[in-house]
Amino acid sequence: MIEARPGIDRATRVRRAFLELVAERGLQASMGAVARRADVAAGTIYVHHASKDELVLAVYRDVKCDLAAAAIAGLDSKARPEHRFRRMWLNILRHLAADPVRARFILQVEASPYAGMAHAASAPDGEDPLVAASGAPDMAPLLADLPLEVLYDLGFGSAIRLAARAEPIDISTTKPIISACWRAITRPDDAGQVVQRPGTVAP
Repeated sequence: MIEARPGIDRATRVRRAFLELVAERGLQASMGAVARRADVAAGTIYVHHASKDELVLAVYRDVKCDLAAAAIAGLDSKARPEHRFRRMWLNILRHLAADPVRARFILQVEASPYAGMAHAASAPDGEDPLVAASGAPDMAPLLADLPLEVLYDLGFGSAIRLAARAEPIDISTTKPIISACWRAITRPDDAGQVVQRPGTVAP
């Protein structure tokens, strides 16, 4: 049960309870279980969210908006593309590792039929800071010609899955993982090497 504390409103408790239950049990978590975990009456959920579908999208939007903001925090727009990618990857890992249930929730939703709707709901105005950072003029030409969702999974999926494990992570061991992710999302030349652009170095 999520303790009712001053400053934490019922809507916030409902969203947190749903986040935790989906991370633990998957999307089959019942609204009754959410109400019990949040310590609210079952009807309270429907005051804030008309349906379970709406609750899924609302919680996903909150989690992904926070993640996108964390991913680009401290990003140096003048740094080389691969260095910016490394910073984003590590930012994602650290942000989610601080509260692994968020990583597990993301994995549950993105492997479900909600995935398409959830992605659309997470950037209702079409502005995704993470996508914008990846679309920078010196970054975009390096990326493989793949759908955005595939680039996202190849690039950052491993960071999310590592965070979801809730095990201690030695950041010094992530360098080869990040390098492999960078190679996976960048455009190879005919010889199978990562295309080099002026001002970049191989990861």
